[in-house]
This record gives sequence, C-alpha cells and structure tokens, in this order.
Amino acid sequence: MPDPDLLPILFVPAPQLRAKARAVTPDDMDTVRALAPRMLATMYKAPGIGLAAPQIGSLLRLVVIDLQPDDKPEPLVMVNPEIVAASAETALREEGCLSLPNQYAEVERPAEVKVRWLDLEGRRQEMEADGLLATCIQHEIDHLNGVLFVDYLSALKRNMLLRKLAKELKLQERDKA
Repeated sequence: MPDPDLLPILFVPAPQLRAKARAVTPDDMDTVRALAPRMLATMYKAPGIGLAAPQIGSLLRLVVIDLQPDDKPEPLVMVNPEIVAASAETALREEGCLSLPNQYAEVERPAEVKVRWLDLEGRRQEMEADGLLATCIQHEIDHLNGVLFVDYLSALKRNMLLRKLAKELKLQERDKA
C-alpha cells in the first residue's frame, strides 16, 4: 500500500515545472509546515538530495535539501529562498533531477553562493555555500522560477536528453499497463 505521506513527483513536460512559484506569505505558513516533512519524505524515498514545491505540483517558493553528510539526515527547509550573492568563479558538476529521472548532464554554475531564506518559524536565515550544496541550492531555486537544469545545455544536448526521457517514460507506462 502506498505511503500517504509521499507526494507524486511531476515529470517533464508537466506545465507546473515551467511556472514561476509565488512567494510564501504568513497565511501560507501552516500549509508550508505541513508540506515540508512530506516533501522531505518524498525526496528521501526517490532518492534525491533536493526537491522544490513545483515538482510536487505546489507553486509555493519552498525547497527542501539534504546532502546527508556522513549518511545522517541534516534536512534544510528553505521558505522564499533567494541568492543574494554569487561568485564569479564557476564550477562544472554533473546534475540530475527527480523530474527528469535517470537523465544527467554537466552544468556550469557559480562555485559559491550566499543564500537568504525563512525557516519554518518565519525567522530569516542566511548562509554561504560551495561545492555540491551550492549547486543544489541553485538547482532548487531554479525550479521556483520555472527553470530546469537542461535549460543550461545546448539545444542539441537538451533535445537528445528530453527525447531519451520521453522514450523511457513511455516504456515505463507501457510496462505498467
């Protein structure tokens, strides 16, 4: 029996993945506090290291991240996250996405970022990040703006990847039937 706490993850070309999420208001905080643990459970089960609300069909500016250093959960919940500074230095890292299962590509992004957000109590938080965490934060914030990692690729690479994904999803549907 499916876990009622898990949320369905949308796959490309779901239109919600291209929509810009709206800012979370104080009136939304109860919804966000209920959604965050379900998003984390969904992300862990997938498995993944980040999930943005648009990926589960909610157009709120909410992301969850957990790189699980030392294989221990260290969840990070960001409400209305924004990058307030980014390094001129860039880094190339292979990225994947739960909304584009089994598709990976090298993406170049700023190597370091400073991010500001609200926690689940509505308190302002700020941190500097580099490495995988910086990449993950940028990737998830992109989701809030309707941007996917494939948008950083050449048209040729992007189209090849999206065709491969469509073929795989079609085969999965056929196998379920």
